Amino acid sequence: MNTAQYRWPNGKKVGVIVSIDFDGEVPYLWRTRKSPPVGIGDLEQRRFGPRQGIYRMLELFKLWEIRASFFIPGLIADKYPNAVEKIAEGGHEIGLHGYRHERVDEIDAAEMEETLQRARASIERIAGQRDMGYRSPSWEMTDYAFQVLHRLDVLYDSSLMGSDHPYWAEGFPEIPVQWLLDDAIFYRYSGPPSSPRNPGDVVDLWRREFEGLKRWNGLFLVTMHPWISGRASRLQAVEVLIEQMKQDPDVWWTTCGEVADYHRKTYADEFHEKVSYDIE
Repeated sequence: MNTAQYRWPNGKKVGVIVSIDFDGEVPYLWRTRKSPPVGIGDLEQRRFGPRQGIYRMLELFKLWEIRASFFIPGLIADKYPNAVEKIAEGGHEIGLHGYRHERVDEIDAAEMEETLQRARASIERIAGQRDMGYRSPSWEMTDYAFQVLHRLDVLYDSSLMGSDHPYWAEGFPEIPVQWLLDDAIFYRYSGPPSSPRNPGDVVDLWRREFEGLKRWNGLFLVTMHPWISGRASRLQAVEVLIEQMKQDPDVWWTTCGEVADYHRKTYADEFHEKVSYDIE
């Protein structure tokens, strides 16, 4: 394992990426595909994202001059083309996220390839983007998933947690995620016994992680969902964090695609480890 600290451009100490998994109701439809529920409560909760949450986020990003990385299932693009157009018009990056938010460990390689080709066609038709990175639904990966990504000339992967800075995984720049910086584990709620967290507490945790990652030259990649963090108090709390980080001269504000390109050019021979699924 290479333990050297990551070198960011221009002497910056931490990379910051705001990423959005714009998946709305699609993951719920995938999970319940074999036994569709009678009730519509969960569906409507998730549809808040495409109806309102996404536009509030885009407004906030425009205000603070942030280019975010959006990962969008193809079905969302087909159902809500106006929202995807707005994302593209804002200059944001768009990446692949399945077609129906299919978990790759629940489909085979041929099915995955078909879903990604379909998703790419939907996004390209609406947003004009064809060369894209990938984030796996539910952040699960398999060995054949990487093989599919290679066949489709995907630019990078952003699904794994093997480091807190970019590294190589099966020949791809891996732009790592982590659960601590995902809004779903704090806010997702469909009834007892769980309870949503206070937005101030969540953002305080994120701020502490940012400070630690800055100390060790890591990547602060926060992942939010419009149906979750698009809610008023949560988005206001995020804005406070953005305002504070915007004042920090050691931050490189970037996107997953930009980081992947930087890593490919700068670290061709470093942080290069093979992902193995063998259990010893």
